[in-house]
Amino acid sequence: MVEKNISEAKLDRAEAAERLRAIADDLESDEEFHIDIDNKTITLHPRERVAFELGVRERSSILRGSRESVTIKMDWKAKS
Repeated sequence: MVEKNISEAKLDRAEAAERLRAIADDLESDEEFHIDIDNKTITLHPRERVAFELGVRERSSILRGSRESVTIKMDWKAKS
């Protein structure tokens, strides 16, 4: 079964940093890892080591203007 939850929002830089900091603190502090997606809290159970991927994309378009994006991905095998 695959369940995908996505939350999108426009935040100012301080709000985005606060959200990332809260996620990092929760990941580091406990065996359970809580993510708030809209009106739902999802509890995950990461292992001691996680796969971590960081990607940066820079695009330039004459019509749409330049865009930059950062993608952070973490995954792990779920505990049985």
